[in-house]
Amino acid sequence: MSYNCNVARNLADVAKQAGVSEATVSRVLNGKPGISDATRAAVLTALDVIGYERPTHLRVRRARMVGLVVPELQNPIFPALAEVVGGALAQRGFNAVLCTRTGSMSEAEYVEMLLERQVSGMVFAGGQYAEADAPHEHYLRLLKLRLPVVLVNAAADHLDFPRVSTDDAAAMEQAYGHLASLGHERIGLILGPPDHVPSRRKLAAFEDVATKTVGISPDPELVERTMFSLEGGHAAATRLIRAGATGIICASDPLALGAIRAGRRAGLSVPADISVVGYDDSAFMSCTDPPLTTVRQPIEAIGRAAVAMLVSQIEGAEVSAEELFFEPEIVARGSTAAAPVKLAVGV
Repeated sequence: MSYNCNVARNLADVAKQAGVSEATVSRVLNGKPGISDATRAAVLTALDVIGYERPTHLRVRRARMVGLVVPELQNPIFPALAEVVGGALAQRGFNAVLCTRTGSMSEAEYVEMLLERQVSGMVFAGGQYAEADAPHEHYLRLLKLRLPVVLVNAAADHLDFPRVSTDDAAAMEQAYGHLASLGHERIGLILGPPDHVPSRRKLAAFEDVATKTVGISPDPELVERTMFSLEGGHAAATRLIRAGATGIICASDPLALGAIRAGRRAGLSVPADISVVGYDDSAFMSCTDPPLTTVRQPIEAIGRAAVAMLVSQIEGAEVSAEELFFEPEIVARGSTAAAPVKLAVGV
């Protein structure tokens, strides 16, 4: 016997929520073939969100799984975050499904897979939401489905999800202030691509603190953009060294390690000739040669806050989409020292 909603309006409500036709909703509710798993999951999620009771044959308990989507695992900051989030979820009775974009699947394809698995929610870190020019349709779909989602760090303005972020402005003030206190005047900055939202925030803060410190806007030649990799940091730092930088602030620890390598390839000593500051304080940065001065992200606090916000949504509580900021901390180690002394020119 076929299943019917109480009134036709209910069918229309479900169709609108799921982003499909009323005919598709009817086929799902009546168990008809020819419907993809993703579409079926969207319709069932819409029923749950609106509060309509599923028909008996479709009453499947939503899995206590949460998708954790990260771009890679080579940068130690992402495995560290995954460990914190996974542990915090386990304490609340959920299992984390770890997805990385380093394989053959795109972020959008992972979202489809997670929806098919009927996950209770998703946590994204370092994803396409932080790239203003990247495809965002899969995020917009999650917004429409009202699936519980939390983003870690800055996102494009139109993606109105709850977010937990490290304060990029405070991070830049600490890094710049540290180098300035050591006498550095030509301070360079290595950032991610132009559409990377956290890098945009760091640049704005860098320009602000530099202007306040020296009274003029920083030299454009002292700002470089590149891909987040050791190789990218090497290439960008090479250009900054040629531009006369004696101190370099990097938007990630791998970029900073690339900058140290660039200094050595140029025949310079780190930190005697050039100082380098990283960002993250990921694993083993105290064991590099020299140990890396870096801005520490409070990953433990951020990961636990992300899980708390996600579980609150899963349990039906309203969670503000206003960004929650966490204070970073500069960790001074061996890659920074006093600026090299300028030799006076004889008369």
